[in-house]
Amino acid sequence: MNFELSSEQQQVRDTFARFCDQRIAPQAAALDEAHAFPRELFGQLAQMGLFGMRYPEDVGGSGMQLTEFCLALEEIARGSMSLAACVAMQSLMGTKFLHMLGNADVLERLFKPALRGEKIGAICMTEPNAGSDLDGIATHARKVEGGYRLNGQKTWVTSAPVADFFTVFARAGAERKLTIFLVERGFEGVKLGRAIAKMGVWALPTSELAFDECFVPDSHRLSREEGDGEGHLRKTLAEIRIITGAMAVGLARAALEAAVRYAGERKQFGKAINRYQAIQIKLAEMATELEAATHLVYHAAWLRDAGKPHHKAAAMAKLFASESAARIADQAARVHASYGYAMEYAVQRYLRDVRFTLIGGGTSEILKLIVAKELAK
Repeated sequence: MNFELSSEQQQVRDTFARFCDQRIAPQAAALDEAHAFPRELFGQLAQMGLFGMRYPEDVGGSGMQLTEFCLALEEIARGSMSLAACVAMQSLMGTKFLHMLGNADVLERLFKPALRGEKIGAICMTEPNAGSDLDGIATHARKVEGGYRLNGQKTWVTSAPVADFFTVFARAGAERKLTIFLVERGFEGVKLGRAIAKMGVWALPTSELAFDECFVPDSHRLSREEGDGEGHLRKTLAEIRIITGAMAVGLARAALEAAVRYAGERKQFGKAINRYQAIQIKLAEMATELEAATHLVYHAAWLRDAGKPHHKAAAMAKLFASESAARIADQAARVHASYGYAMEYAVQRYLRDVRFTLIGGGTSEILKLIVAKELAK
């Protein structure tokens, strides 16, 4: 493929790069230390049309492709991984199933306001005993008159403390297959659980969520039929992996830029440390890995946009980009030496936040198995 950006794609990159430099990066440390949802920046990105970028114009979006969204998300992650994760949830996982499966009322009352940043959405899949193993999901919905009674516990729910609605995967029907439900915060039986303290992405609130005989009306069963949830989910996983790769690339860029800048400023034995071959080799290896990760991510995005088979490419891109970003963040901290351990330098945040990309969208081990299965076909 041709990696040269179109004029529209370059405009998207430039727009969000300026926003990162002017609005996100200067606040990134303060946002992190506040351990609070970044509402102001979240709202500003909504006004810029980020949340509707991937959706059609007739529902309030701008009808752009995955490549453009990745370009925007990469720049946001360069400034703050916490913010990037918040807006990625809102732009894809938190609203995707509403657009795909929601009725007219859901679209008007929840989906469209979410694109404007007026409502916040979240997705509930992971459980205490179910992560990569979808078969381990135990939350279940029992059919009753007019709807369902939902029971179960979810964990690692991104944006849960601030979300207005949740897309919930639960088992339903005689065969207890995965079915998708829309649960609003005000429904009786929705209980916010403990907040999960994390080593990174501190401005991304993450909590447990429980459903205790929560009544969900028939109108809020998003699945068109009981048991079709897994099929809809698998169609979305490749996109989740590609955008996670884009976030990893953004963080890796920030880490490399910090290392290059510090190496040019820091002097030892009478000269800047970037004059020493040991440092030069580190920077060269970091830059090479970043370049390779970038190409893999945008190749996968291009395949998705072109309607070509892309599941293997998506798994490869997320695998390589996240692992590379972790190595680049580590090497950036090593270039900073003792200051890489100091909270006053952003590199410590990159080192903590990059772990998020190793988990989101599937662990590296799961992704390797996916690639191996694709090769065996």
